[in-house]
Amino acid sequence: MSQRDEFIRWVETTLHDAEVALHNGDADPRRAIWSRNEPVCILGAWRNAYGQQELEELFSLLERSFSDCRSWRFEMQACDVIGDMAYTAGLEHSAVSTNGVPNSYTLRATQVYRREDGEWKVAHRHADTVPE
Repeated sequence: MSQRDEFIRWVETTLHDAEVALHNGDADPRRAIWSRNEPVCILGAWRNAYGQQELEELFSLLERSFSDCRSWRFEMQACDVIGDMAYTAGLEHSAVSTNGVPNSYTLRATQVYRREDGEWKVAHRHADTVPE
């Protein structure tokens, strides 16, 4: 299996499961796949975060806000692996309750990953809503 194939498998399993857990109100699996090395940042659909402290504040906000994930799917449009760096770009389709209210939305999401101690970790995320 190529490095790219192994990375895609990680995205389809570990990353997917972490996002479903987050959308069910549990950010711990997402925390586990994020880098503990600086720099890290999120340019988010709800809020931006720079550095570990702001990242933790954002993850805590998200886990308090999300519940009842009915579906979460990543429609990958581009991806590559170059050594210990990788990226994905695509559409995230979510059906979840936000602050108790059922909601469905699609985000355009680009993420940058780095391999740390043999494991993929997210270092950067940019996501915004898809205009209707």
